[in-house]
Amino acid sequence: MKIKQKHINDFKQALKKERLKFTNQRFIVFKVLLNNEGHFDCEDIIALINKENKKVSRATVYRTLDILVKYNFARKLILDDGIARYENKISEDHHDHMIDIENNEIIEFYSEELETLQDKIAEEHGYEIVKHIHQLFVKKKQNK
Repeated sequence: MKIKQKHINDFKQALKKERLKFTNQRFIVFKVLLNNEGHFDCEDIIALINKENKKVSRATVYRTLDILVKYNFARKLILDDGIARYENKISEDHHDHMIDIENNEIIEFYSEELETLQDKIAEEHGYEIVKHIHQLFVKKKQNK
């Protein structure tokens, strides 16, 4: 994804709200997450940063990821293994996740039928959905 100036400005504003400076290290974390598609744990992100011959401390990566999640640049998923994984939320269309409990593979999916059903259920109870997180924990069926 090509990062737009608007995203950079929004990131700077988020840092300002947190009373943090816009530093090259924080910007590297921002760029790495937004320029790569997939689901990455902190170690994956550090490896991607190192691959670009850049250096950012583990603490800065974690703190920056927390800010990216808080300000909706990224989504945080915690699987059964307890390891947080992050994905870019800016360039992605809405989708939900199936998580294979045997190998922690994350499968993205979208179902218009499911989205419509969720809206209908909320409406029947006098609500409207403003945000949702849908994760299905799955395992491969055994062939009989």
